Amino acid sequence: MAPSVDRQGYWGRPTSTLDWCEENYAVSFYIAEFWNTMSNLIMIVPPLYGALQTLKDGLESRYVFAFLGLAAVGIGSWCFHMTLQYEMQLLDELPMIYSCCIFVYCLYECFKQENSINYIPIVVLAGFSIAVTVVYLQWKEPVFHQVMYGILVGCLVLRSVYIVTWVYPWHRSLCYASLAVFFLGFVFWNVDNLLCNTLRASRQNLPPLIGAVTQFHAWWHILTGLGSHLHVLLSLQTRATYLRRRPKVKFLCSVWPMVHTEHRWRS
Repeated sequence: MAPSVDRQGYWGRPTSTLDWCEENYAVSFYIAEFWNTMSNLIMIVPPLYGALQTLKDGLESRYVFAFLGLAAVGIGSWCFHMTLQYEMQLLDELPMIYSCCIFVYCLYECFKQENSINYIPIVVLAGFSIAVTVVYLQWKEPVFHQVMYGILVGCLVLRSVYIVTWVYPWHRSLCYASLAVFFLGFVFWNVDNLLCNTLRASRQNLPPLIGAVTQFHAWWHILTGLGSHLHVLLSLQTRATYLRRRPKVKFLCSVWPMVHTEHRWRS
């Protein structure tokens, strides 16, 4: 998507089917898109902590995999934007499908017996993931991946709105915060794509740190990382409420939201 007149760096000429609007190797010889790379930290460090906290609280392993899936997306995206190599692009895009399938399973299985496993949606979601992978490896069209990812996100949105409208309306704030933050990230993603030439030209006249604020694909990472984290918390809170585990949203270092639950219900 970006103009082709970029510097060459450590990883050589980009082989990915996408090259985003950030100027290549403008900050570091070793990192193709510096800000797009660093912004993935929000999808790596907090989800790893979330997975550990989920284990500590004794919650079902599906939520550990949900947090780890989000971390895998962050790691893959880091590798992709650092190198702009096609193999690393796949390491970014395919885990987006896989992790979203885990999110779908968690949210649609919230109202089942504790530690139950429903193999039908697992087979369906696994089949969907395999089909998307096979098609995308043969047909290297990013729009196909984006549409498939959008379908999964749409399933999550519909289920989330249903839950906070008809089942647990007191979870609305967390649900709508997740949706609003994710949608804002999507807006920035589109602005970065549609106004790339304008943004690049404006950065030529701005101090480097001020120009970094206009790296809207990096904001997409930050906002969708936070939105995805809030979605996992909503799913976890819904599940813990159903199991009567008294979930509470607490803030790590007074900043980062996490859900803490009791280990067992006390009558």
